[in-house]
Amino acid sequence: MQDQRKPTPRLFGALRQHFPRTHAVTAGAASFALALTMFVSTPEVEAKRLSLPVNLSTMDEMNAAAAGVQQQRPEETAEPKLRSQSLKVQNGDTLSDLFQRAGVSATEMYQLLSSGKEAKQLARLTPGEEFTFHTDGDGALQSLELHRDRLNLVAFTRDEADAFTYALHQREADSYTAYREAEIDSSLFVAGSNAGLSQSLIMEMAEVFSSDIDFALDIRKGDRFNVMYEEKFLDGEKIGNGPIQAVSFTNQGKTFSAVRYVDSNGDANYYTPDGKSMRKAFIRTPVDIGRISSHFNPRRLHPIFKTRRPHNGTDYAAPRGTPVYAAGDGRVIKAGYSKSNGNYVFVQHGERYVTRYLHLNKRKVKSGQRVKQRQVIGTVGSTGYATGPHLHYEFLVNGHHRNPATIVRKLPKAKSIPESEMARFRSQTQPLLAKLENYEQPALAQRSEDNDNNSVN
Repeated sequence: MQDQRKPTPRLFGALRQHFPRTHAVTAGAASFALALTMFVSTPEVEAKRLSLPVNLSTMDEMNAAAAGVQQQRPEETAEPKLRSQSLKVQNGDTLSDLFQRAGVSATEMYQLLSSGKEAKQLARLTPGEEFTFHTDGDGALQSLELHRDRLNLVAFTRDEADAFTYALHQREADSYTAYREAEIDSSLFVAGSNAGLSQSLIMEMAEVFSSDIDFALDIRKGDRFNVMYEEKFLDGEKIGNGPIQAVSFTNQGKTFSAVRYVDSNGDANYYTPDGKSMRKAFIRTPVDIGRISSHFNPRRLHPIFKTRRPHNGTDYAAPRGTPVYAAGDGRVIKAGYSKSNGNYVFVQHGERYVTRYLHLNKRKVKSGQRVKQRQVIGTVGSTGYATGPHLHYEFLVNGHHRNPATIVRKLPKAKSIPESEMARFRSQTQPLLAKLENYEQPALAQRSEDNDNNSVN
């Protein structure tokens, strides 16, 4: 195919043959202009093509779609990511300390504390609890979580009105019955530990029988216990123990039994199987672990002054720092220090009874303070005239000293289950006692068989 631009000289030659020169030139110019318009766009069309608007964002979206990437429009921008920081409560920590370590201002702390009565409870800290702070990019507190334990979470969240709202999140642990038994060879603590009991459960068992058994004086080799309690699990992992449900303790051939009962008011206490309270007005000993290093003796030879001086109490030798409990409900009438007594606490129980606790390492109560039975009032020490860490414990009736090891047995117990509540008591406790008995039967049978074999031999 021939190039259409090349015939132009032939066209000029034909024009020369038929037209005068001037006419031919004019006609040639016109023909050249016509040919030029066939290859070049008009200015108006070119202007329209160049003036079309270009939408860059639309083009970006088209390019991203072609590449398989989804674009995010400006109005769909994700919210700023919060910074999380977890802090554990240490001994001596205050809420202000935690906020300071988290980098949150005191102003925000006060705003949170003023948001309601629930927030004010944050000021009461317990070592081991965990706080989680959630702050934005400016360091402003958006939410605060308090993990009291693995089952309870308290949350405070900033709302749209710039105020904090409160929420409590609780989980339920799975509970299973556990059973342990042991024969005492040297001490309750060793026997309980070997049987797989925690220290707190051993102490709880001692507390149940504290009005009937003096665990510093009465325990003998061959004593036995059988205890049924709850174990708590969360997500298949053991997280702790629940309370003792039923327990029996054989001391010097005499067996004591107790069962836990929750009354109609929601209060839990321990009772004998027939509904009598296990709790006397006074516990037998004001310490859980210890030994009697000196008995009540009006004619004792004093270990320091080497003279005959009345020993109007009982001395319990125990490690320094061992908790000392109030023997019964009452009011602190004296708490101080003297050269002979060291740190001391005196408690009045009603009109007739006073208990005294001497040589304490630390006092935990003040004069005039009300105390409950088994409340910690101090710790064992060796202050004042003392040769070593021990508690000197006195019991006075109408102003006269009595032997603390024997007087408690003569005092009345606390109130028993009223007749109007006995049906409820039986329906709740009889299944527990029957379950404990079922656990005990194989052990009783085994001991009986062992005794028969020993007799034959």
